[in-house]
Amino acid sequence: MKKEVRLQVKSKFVNKYKNGYPLITKDTVMNPNVLDEEGIVLKLVDEQNKFIAKGYYGKQNKGLGWVLSNHEKEQFNHHFFEKTLKAALDRREHFFQSTETTAFRVFNGEGDGIGGLTIDYFDGYYVITWYSVGIYQFRDFIIDSLKNLVEYKGIYQKKRFDESGKYIEEDDFVAGERGEFPIIVKENGVNIAIYLNDSAMVGVFLDQIDVRKKLRDVYSKGKRVLNTFSYTGVFSVFAALGGATKTTSVDLANRSKSKTIEQFNVNGISEETQDIIVEDVFKYFKYAVKKGLLFDVVILDPPSFARSKKFVFSAEKDYKNLLKEAISITEDNGIIIASTNASSFGMDKFKGFIDTAFKESNKHYKLMEEFSLPEDFKTNRHYPESDYLKVVFIKKLK
Repeated sequence: MKKEVRLQVKSKFVNKYKNGYPLITKDTVMNPNVLDEEGIVLKLVDEQNKFIAKGYYGKQNKGLGWVLSNHEKEQFNHHFFEKTLKAALDRREHFFQSTETTAFRVFNGEGDGIGGLTIDYFDGYYVITWYSVGIYQFRDFIIDSLKNLVEYKGIYQKKRFDESGKYIEEDDFVAGERGEFPIIVKENGVNIAIYLNDSAMVGVFLDQIDVRKKLRDVYSKGKRVLNTFSYTGVFSVFAALGGATKTTSVDLANRSKSKTIEQFNVNGISEETQDIIVEDVFKYFKYAVKKGLLFDVVILDPPSFARSKKFVFSAEKDYKNLLKEAISITEDNGIIIASTNASSFGMDKFKGFIDTAFKESNKHYKLMEEFSLPEDFKTNRHYPESDYLKVVFIKKLK
């Protein structure tokens, strides 16, 4: 049995938790000093000591832990985790039937009932990501539950719980057989090379599946496509397969080049026909302006926070200026795909950044499409921040 402590919720937040809000934060509780070791069970009570909810203590950049149940007698044991995982897997039954897409999310944190935990599926392999020391204390229950519920080739894990939420380097193999990497998964018929043993860099962000499909099917044919913050170049591959005349991929990380070449090659595309540039994106924009380069489609999908030698990028603070840079090298009637995974602001505020960027650039625009998280990334309707992805296709008018 895990140790259990009472956490008193300030009266003005009681209804919020009763109504299903899952994140436990410092400003909502009266006695955070009772929290000692991560992984302890938290019993949330009101100021009269009446029961509200139960959760666990696990520090993430977002808060102190997560609510897991509104039942006072709930035990966070093997049965609880197996039941919760099974419900999530059942919801995604139809994803497992697809031959066109063999990589998707099977458990999405608080959206599926356990904040601090995600599980992704890559063609028979499962990857568990732990976001706090607290949730990691339940690892035996969770790994055993997964083993009981699914047939698997192998199980890997990623730990994202050092002080700054970065990835902790170690051998990630948990169970089954070790993969022969890269393993090739499919996304809407496109091949993607995946490494489950290569730190946090698996090779693709699964939450952009709908956006990549739309880029390939509707916006690439005959176009010059610039993919900034390109990571392993998967957007560029989709654009090339959609008939782009040329793609240009720009990323600051040295290894992005070899990774991007590999993604082109596993789809039968020669990297010689594409441009792959290792460069700070902001420097590249200046270079493109100087050289008079223009693109028909510009993809902007920066990390919500990034640091290079001379510059710190924060989406909330700097996205507007990033957009202005993109506007300056986009053809008239060209498309900017503006994307952010910052959970600190919503779609309305994001559209405000877009509007301001175009006004300050003295340009007009039209919003063409918008996307949030795909179906497998289940969100929690009581917690808007769980629906963090915001993507807008913007047409730059003449």
